Amino acid sequence: MPTDHPAPSPRPRGWLSRFDTLRVKLFLAIAGANVVLVMTAYLIYSWSFDKGLVEYLNKADENRLQPMIVRLAEGYRQNGNWAWITEDRQRWQDLSREVLGTGRMPRRPGELAPTPPAQTPSDAQPHNPSPQAPPAGAPPSGPPAPNVPPTFTIDPRLLLLDPQRNLLAGPEGRTEQAVLKAIVVNEQVVGYLGYVPRLQMVASLERVFLAQQTRTFAAIALGMLAAVLLNAALIARWLSRRLRVLGDGTAAVAQGDYSVRLPTRGHDELAQLAEAFNHMATSLQAAQQARQQWIADIAHELRTPLATLRAEIEALQDGIRQPDTANLDSLAQEVSRLTRLVEDLRLLSLSDLGALDYRFAPLDLGRFVGHHLNDAASLSGTPLHVRTELEQGVEVRADGDRLDQVLNNLLQNTLRYSASPATLQVEVRRHDTEAQLTWEDTAPGVPPAALPRLTERLYRVDESRASASGGSGLGLAIAHAIIEGHGGRMQASASPLGGLRWDIWLPLNPEPANA
Repeated sequence: MPTDHPAPSPRPRGWLSRFDTLRVKLFLAIAGANVVLVMTAYLIYSWSFDKGLVEYLNKADENRLQPMIVRLAEGYRQNGNWAWITEDRQRWQDLSREVLGTGRMPRRPGELAPTPPAQTPSDAQPHNPSPQAPPAGAPPSGPPAPNVPPTFTIDPRLLLLDPQRNLLAGPEGRTEQAVLKAIVVNEQVVGYLGYVPRLQMVASLERVFLAQQTRTFAAIALGMLAAVLLNAALIARWLSRRLRVLGDGTAAVAQGDYSVRLPTRGHDELAQLAEAFNHMATSLQAAQQARQQWIADIAHELRTPLATLRAEIEALQDGIRQPDTANLDSLAQEVSRLTRLVEDLRLLSLSDLGALDYRFAPLDLGRFVGHHLNDAASLSGTPLHVRTELEQGVEVRADGDRLDQVLNNLLQNTLRYSASPATLQVEVRRHDTEAQLTWEDTAPGVPPAALPRLTERLYRVDESRASASGGSGLGLAIAHAIIEGHGGRMQASASPLGGLRWDIWLPLNPEPANA
């Protein structure tokens, strides 16, 4: 019954496909993030400037009002009340303009000078034609100041209140918003001078200055926005170009071209990704070559016994050879050779799949190796001098049957490739948490360049000796796979005896022997 698979999402067509690219997405992401940052910085800067400007102007207003408080206190001290202000509103305006530094505003045409406040008989003075100073609080005499608008318009926001905070002078309905400054005469509060602080509105020059700064900030923001868009476009183009090279290389590898390599520039993450890609391509190329060589070697190994079987069977069919015991034994020998080869291939395939069975049990490695060498020496039929130094009590957790395969393959390798009379030296020692098995034989040795490849499948140092020795080139590969299955490691080196040395390390049994 066919299974249902989710259909892949359709790709956009037409003009939408031009925008569904990594380059556009990177540009939008980088540009969008930077635009948000620019706009946020612009708004925060504008708000901070407006707030700072208003606070600065309010503080400036407070400092400028201090002389006004002094003048009002002097006027109250001389007149004893606020009638000189409440009965002459023009005096309030003139006084505020004079004290704030903008000069006295001229009177309207036909308007008379204010009448000085009434004096008590005790204060009366004899007539003196000489000029007298004007009373405190009265506007000074002299030519009127030109009618020039004040630079900082504060007087429309001034209020004068009595001690009960009733409005005496100033705009109506602004008392609740005003900031009050006490007017003290003889240590008593006789009134309050209030001003309405600047909140979000500024007048005259302040507003012009604010508009100028706003235009400047806007120009800066537009310049930053243009730089951000250009920077985002360049970054997106640079990243997309490098990723496109990686995509082209991946597509080539997917099509079976393992020779492709990516250029590595710099030391950033993309360069590291390119190096990892090149390493992967190299590994795939080596695996492909090994697979091809593996197939060719298997075909060669199978062809030799099959050719021998075919020739002998055809000789029996043609009557050239008789089906006697010797001829049948030769056929059986070739069949056994094929069987061993197929079994070895099966073991390696199971090892690759992780399906090779192991039956682990505590095992005294020195005693186990000694028994194996004694049995093998009696069955080999080949002169072999064996020297051993086997430490007892070196216990490992291993599969005896699989470990027996390892020792058998090592022994067969020694018997096949060591010149007669051969010498074998085997040692077992304990090293911290590991057991070390050393296997050394006599000449001939192995070239240093071939040592790392001895555990490769179907590899032989001398191809011409393959048929004569009868080996398939899989024994050491099987031994290496079994040792790794035990959690150990296996390494080849040159032996001081003139031949080959194998060092095998196996983890010691972590459990006590009587457990």
